[in-house]
Amino acid sequence: MAETVPVRCPACHREHAYAPPVFPCACGAPIAPPLVRGATLSPITHRTWTDAWVAVRCPACGREDEWPQPEFGCGGCGTVVRIPVRPVSEVYADGAGGQAANPAASQAGAAARPATTLPAHIPLPPTAAIPRPAFQPVTIRTARDAVTAAALYLRWLGFRDVRQPENRPMSGIDLRAPGLVAQVDPSTRPAVLRDIECLWLNGLTTSAVSVFFSLAGYTDEARTRADDLGIPLFVMDLTGMPQPVNDPADELLSTGA
Repeated sequence: MAETVPVRCPACHREHAYAPPVFPCACGAPIAPPLVRGATLSPITHRTWTDAWVAVRCPACGREDEWPQPEFGCGGCGTVVRIPVRPVSEVYADGAGGQAANPAASQAGAAARPATTLPAHIPLPPTAAIPRPAFQPVTIRTARDAVTAAALYLRWLGFRDVRQPENRPMSGIDLRAPGLVAQVDPSTRPAVLRDIECLWLNGLTTSAVSVFFSLAGYTDEARTRADDLGIPLFVMDLTGMPQPVNDPADELLSTGA
């Protein structure tokens, strides 16, 4: 599992714990981008595909590949920031990233540690949602990938028969399911008030839950209106992992469909 680092939102100054996504190397070993601790973060106001990828070297086989640049969406204000990654040359110059150089020693150390005794079962609180397996995101390289990632996430939340039309309709609704309409904004601008209200009207006419996904976050007016209308808002980074940015989204994530 990737190491968790503290992240402070540059907009609202709230502190969060962030763990970078872990990807499988071609050799099968898990890879997590080495983050720069204590780096100054700035909001993402413009996206380019070139800046969205970073070079990371596998500590097991030494293979160097391009992986999505880690990003974090603040759950307090919806700001999306890019988390700096240490350059490959710097990581290996100071000896970091070599954890798998001696797997035998690692296994021996693990065997020497005493096993932790856990209870056979820990009952969930009465209000807890049914546990779900960990969500497996898909990397976003195109606008179509963003819609696919949102569809997979909605199915993971429990929505059935999530449909993705071949061509985007004039209504702007990218995904539909029984009792659900969802819009996905893969553009480089934050979603605005009109986007939220149009989605809400579509959901209202079909008596469906409305859910919004954005790669660039939301304006303050859009967030306020979504809170008033009870519309769940999610931000997605290029790893395809949605994160809730308002209370309705937190509730949907907790309870599922």
